[in-house]
Amino acid sequence: MFTVFPSLLYLGLYIGQSTQAQEGNLPPPHIRALPTSKVLSKGTVTIQCQIPEAEAYDIYKVEGRKPMDRNILPLPKKNNTLRIQEMTPDQAGLYQCIYQSGVQWSQPSNPLQLVMTGAYDKPSLTSITGTVVASGDNVKLQCCSKIQFDVFILIKEGEVNTTQNLSSTLQGSAHQAIFHLDHVTSTQMGTYRCYGAFRNDFYVWSHSSNQLQLVAKKAPDDPDLTEPRCSTEAPDHSTPTAPRRPHAPSHDQMETRQHFLIGFTVTSVLLLLLLLLLLFFFILRHFKAKNKATRIDRHPEAAEPMDRQASEDPKEVTYSQVTCSIPTQRSAGTPSFLPRQTQISEYATLALR
Repeated sequence: MFTVFPSLLYLGLYIGQSTQAQEGNLPPPHIRALPTSKVLSKGTVTIQCQIPEAEAYDIYKVEGRKPMDRNILPLPKKNNTLRIQEMTPDQAGLYQCIYQSGVQWSQPSNPLQLVMTGAYDKPSLTSITGTVVASGDNVKLQCCSKIQFDVFILIKEGEVNTTQNLSSTLQGSAHQAIFHLDHVTSTQMGTYRCYGAFRNDFYVWSHSSNQLQLVAKKAPDDPDLTEPRCSTEAPDHSTPTAPRRPHAPSHDQMETRQHFLIGFTVTSVLLLLLLLLLLFFFILRHFKAKNKATRIDRHPEAAEPMDRQASEDPKEVTYSQVTCSIPTQRSAGTPSFLPRQTQISEYATLALR
């Protein structure tokens, strides 16, 4: 009888402590992911449960179990971090953490959305109302893709929580979602990105879209409310769309132009010199041929034979007369004489050599 009473007293104290632990009377810790909660496929991430001092920590995935189910809580551990070496779709989801101090467990932390990115091709992000806006303006951001995503997610860099999630609608051959930022303030200025995902695997996202930066201006202008066509080509909105001034040529461009001009000038001079040289040879040849023809016209006797020169010059010709007498035979008793024959003369031309 006396031994049963202490046992019942101990059992009551244990049940009371367990009840306090289940109630979670301690304040919740803070949970975060390092370096970021959006982890590229096969990347590394560390989940940290932040509290000044505790005897044990528990970091768990929300879908796995109820956070305050003490029957399946692990043994107390001093490590307040959970490291994922290689990110996969199965490890994406919502995470929470609790800590133990004495016999009590804390309330669970706020959920941490751990997302795996890079599973699909990136969408494009554009601004229908422009990227330079005034405080109080209404801004429309369009995220679209050729992939039939169920949901588009708009993220503002530097913020932990997702800005907006919208279901996609079909426009032409692409799917899109238009995010409305009404009456924007200075806190909403910054860099935005969007992602695409499917409902059955919501924490597995596409690659990040292009950056789009919203910049404040002093005086609002009338925005162009014409809705642009959805394009899968991602424009670059990393800088404000302000009027552009013509850029001065760089040093390399100036040097390239100078080299081109010098080369063109040298080539032109060389071609001109070559043409002048050919013209000079042509004129020289023509002049020599003309002089030769002139000499032939002025001294035609230089081309005739030497004997012709002698026959045509009367001063250099000598005539010689040769007389031939033919004696006749007569008898002794006939003293008569024959008539004198006609004398034959021959002239020979003697040319002086």
